[in-house]
Amino acid sequence: MKILLASRNAKKLIELRRILAETAPGIELVGLDDVPAFPDTPETELSFAGNALLKARDGVRNSGLPTMADDSGLTVDALNGMPGVLSARWSGKHGDDAANLDLMLAQIADVPDEHRGGAFVCAAAYVHPDGTELVSMGEMRGHVVRERRGTGGFGYDPVFVPEGHELTTAELTPEEKDALSHRGRAFRDLTARIVPS
Repeated sequence: MKILLASRNAKKLIELRRILAETAPGIELVGLDDVPAFPDTPETELSFAGNALLKARDGVRNSGLPTMADDSGLTVDALNGMPGVLSARWSGKHGDDAANLDLMLAQIADVPDEHRGGAFVCAAAYVHPDGTELVSMGEMRGHVVRERRGTGGFGYDPVFVPEGHELTTAELTPEEKDALSHRGRAFRDLTARIVPS
C-alpha cells in the first residue's frame, strides 16, 4: 500500500520509514519530493491535530494518494506549553532549528532545573481518498537541559532528556529514540488502525 507522507523533512521521512518497516511492512511511504509538486500547506490551526489534518487533507487532494501527516513540537511547562504548535518557527523563520533552540533556551535560562519539564507531542493524521480520517496522539515527557548534547535527531532533540533516561534524544540511537518517541508512539498507533493485525 503506497501512502504519501506530507512532509519535505528528509530526516522525518527516514525516521518514519524506519518505524513503519517494523510495525507496518506492507506500507510504502513516499514523500512530497516523490509526487508532482504542489504548494506547502500553511499550518494555521492552533492544535497539533488540526495542523496534521490540514496537511493530510491537502496531500490527498493534490496527489490522490492516501496521506499521512504529522504536526509535532516541544511543549515546555515553564513557557505555558510553548513553543507547542509554533516549535518549527519559534524564532520567526520556519525550520531554523538552531535559532529556535537558542531562543527557547534563552527564554528559560533562569528557570531552575526542577522546573524545566516538558514534553514532545505528536499528532499523526491519516486521510484516505474515500473520506476516512484518523488521528493518533503521542507524547514523550521529560526535561530540558541547559546545553546541547549529541548529534542525532533534529529540532530540539539535543536539549531534551526523556523521563527515566540520562541521555538527550540526540544521544540515543535511532532505534532507542523510535521506541519511546512521541512520533513513534503516534505513528505506531495510527498504522495499527490503518492496517489491523
